Amino acid sequence: MKKLLIIAIAFTLGGTAFAQEKMDKMDHKMSHKMGLKKDCVMMKDGKMMMMKNGKMMAMDKDMTMHDGTVCMMDGTCKMKDGTTMMMKEGETCDMDGKMSHMKMGKGMKHKM
Repeated sequence: MKKLLIIAIAFTLGGTAFAQEKMDKMDHKMSHKMGLKKDCVMMKDGKMMMMKNGKMMAMDKDMTMHDGTVCMMDGTCKMKDGTTMMMKEGETCDMDGKMSHMKMGKGMKHKM
């Protein structure tokens, strides 16, 4: 009887851990489907914003991406090949220096 109880507890705890891991993967997939990136900079409402670990805040200094691209607080990005561009509303630059356009939902809030 004790063995049966121990086995039942082990299955319960194991199932709980598995369910938690599965939810984390689902959250990650959901954020990619919605077009959200964990770490990037973006132009929003005419201001440069920084997304870090899923939280958006105002950019407080120029940032250098992993590939050497430098994004400045005024929205100017100097690519690793020397070309310069001005970010437009909704454009993002991820930490690898890849530029893209993000659709901003009305529910997206930022921390200032």
